[in-house]
Amino acid sequence: QVQLVESGGGLVQAGGSLRLSCAASGRTFGSYTMGWFRQAPGKEREFVAAITRNGGSTYYADSVKGRFTISRDNAKNTVYLQMNSLKPEDTADYYCVATRTLGVPRTTYGYENWGQGTQVTVSS
Repeated sequence: QVQLVESGGGLVQAGGSLRLSCAASGRTFGSYTMGWFRQAPGKEREFVAAITRNGGSTYYADSVKGRFTISRDNAKNTVYLQMNSLKPEDTADYYCVATRTLGVPRTTYGYENWGQGTQVTVSS
């Protein structure tokens, strides 16, 4: 089990940038695939991005590809989501997730560890 704490959310104008951070507890951070999901008001939670244990591979939803970048620093037990060219439709609560299972899930069921979320609001 790992505890996840997100930070970095806020209000930004369309076209702007934000960087979300997720700090993980414990000494086994490097054994977790990490990711981000988001949930907009009235919508289902959706996959945003994921990164493998050593950071060698990254995966993105089509809606954020080319604008968002996921990265991790295993020495700091932290995963990041750099969000550029933000759009009003990116407005959502963003959740950091972690799993020790093999593969890189894109569904909520694939992650057994979830943070509390951080709110991102993009104004037009």
